[in-house]
Amino acid sequence: MNKYILNTGVQSFINKNLNTDIVSVLLKKVHFDGVDTKELAEQLESKQKCREKLPTWYTTPEIYYPPKLNIEQSSSEITAAHKAQIAVGKSVLDLTGGLGVDSYFFSKKTGQVIHCEIDSELSKIATHNFKILQIKNVETIAQNGVDFLQEFSRNFDWIFIDPSRRNNVKGKVFLLSDCLPDVPQHLELLFKKSNHILIKTSPLLDFSAGIKE
Repeated sequence: MNKYILNTGVQSFINKNLNTDIVSVLLKKVHFDGVDTKELAEQLESKQKCREKLPTWYTTPEIYYPPKLNIEQSSSEITAAHKAQIAVGKSVLDLTGGLGVDSYFFSKKTGQVIHCEIDSELSKIATHNFKILQIKNVETIAQNGVDFLQEFSRNFDWIFIDPSRRNNVKGKVFLLSDCLPDVPQHLELLFKKSNHILIKTSPLLDFSAGIKE
């Protein structure tokens, strides 16, 4: 996470060029201290992708944007708000936190949220954005969520899992056992730590196959 991107001049450039073609920005070779043109273009491209999907992030000053792939993989605000209506309780563990959109909406309905993210850089970005969004009841943990759950002594009212449906060997997958984490493999641990497990699955997952797993 390059904090120079948060400097006033850089943020002003990003906001003034939101409708500018990314290739044009790259060709301009604009330079700020500590920030290169590629980083500027990445921030612009990611922020543009948030316009409709994540309007709260898009309209809030000083948000730091991760690579566009993380935006594409994140929940939309509409779907995250829906999940937050389901997982209501005193505590929620977001096992695969990502950018933190789900954790943000869980925090509106829950006393405590723990956001686990294995990618330390993405965890830093989520931590910064929670602070900017004035969310104080989300704790970020830069760790594999399953490893954290094995080490953590307390239980949770809800555990939310959005398993990665990208497999290095098989490409895009949809069966729960092919995703990461492998939910069926860890069911015993999950239900040892909570009575309520909420899983976001692929729309391609057949109901009977999911139940069988």
